[in-house]
Amino acid sequence: MSTLHRTPLYTLWQQRGGRFVPFAGYEMPVQFEMGIKREHEHTRQKCGLFDVSHMGQMLIHGSQPATALERVSPIDAAGIAHGRQRYGLFTSSVGGIHDDFMAVNAGEHLYLVVNAACRAADAALLRSGLGEGGDLEVVEDRALLALQGPMARDVMSDLCPSATELTFMQHARFEIMGHEVWISCSGYTGEDGFELSIPAEGARTIAEWLLDQDGVEPIGLGARDSLRLEAGLCLYGHDMDKETTPIEASLGWAIGKARRQGGEREGGFPGADVILTQQANQDAERLRVGLKADGKAPVREGAKLFNMEGDPIGEVTSGTFGPSVGAPVAMGYIKRERCEPGQKLQAEVRGRRLDMTVTPMPFVTTHYYRG
Repeated sequence: MSTLHRTPLYTLWQQRGGRFVPFAGYEMPVQFEMGIKREHEHTRQKCGLFDVSHMGQMLIHGSQPATALERVSPIDAAGIAHGRQRYGLFTSSVGGIHDDFMAVNAGEHLYLVVNAACRAADAALLRSGLGEGGDLEVVEDRALLALQGPMARDVMSDLCPSATELTFMQHARFEIMGHEVWISCSGYTGEDGFELSIPAEGARTIAEWLLDQDGVEPIGLGARDSLRLEAGLCLYGHDMDKETTPIEASLGWAIGKARRQGGEREGGFPGADVILTQQANQDAERLRVGLKADGKAPVREGAKLFNMEGDPIGEVTSGTFGPSVGAPVAMGYIKRERCEPGQKLQAEVRGRRLDMTVTPMPFVTTHYYRG
């Protein structure tokens, strides 16, 4: 554990009773005294504060940062309006996914948040692929907090009233307690909320203020995982990877309209020939789907999936008991012909075959604030 990195809020989480685990090269709190299930429920009912400072924060400067980003991603970066945020993917020459990310048009530059485990590889990919018009800056001196839940907007109204004017996938910058804070109206739980990028030296002051507010509790990685799974959100390295195309991952919507076949800037990104052909022909052999168990036993990652005749048809990539659903939920890849909602199949768990049903995602109603 001593060789792992620590976020600027490590000591605060120690004092708050955090239980730490290694995650993406960091010591991160997996849970606090409430426990994972109660932390999950608290976020759905009130407000949770997550430390996600392990995520990579990057800026793309230059004369044409959007054009530069489009060289390595099928995102329509040129179409992101100032102050807006968009989900994107880094793709490989054979159509696989290197990572997923969020990109903000901050005016003079693009602001990216990438996955913790991929940050070094993403930085190398960007430096080698941006070409003219783009210059990468890796941000090393900022923390990242996520304030999530139905009370998040009320809490934010006391901390930074102007930020409550943001709607889902908007971004703006404010001065809070003497620090420039970059705030996006987004998150990873399916709830309304905000992500706050804060200079490291001001992170603890702002985090403590938030935790002092009624209804706000610290939430660890355990509940973050069950919350995002209920919301039908992918986890890189589990639900998508370098062997998975965006079409297989049911993420075709992340390919900008202008970058698709017939679009004004068709292709031009790694793996475009594979990905656009697969998208146009709708012929991916497998697809990512949601799965809900008929019983109460959780079905975990790696469980093999079978049709009702006993033939293998796929594998679970994420799975847990969904506290808000009241049943085990999972996502995984199965053969295309078995992907219709309502299809029955079975998962193998410790030698037993458990009944499951293909289910639309998200598993819960999302509450993104759209104004």
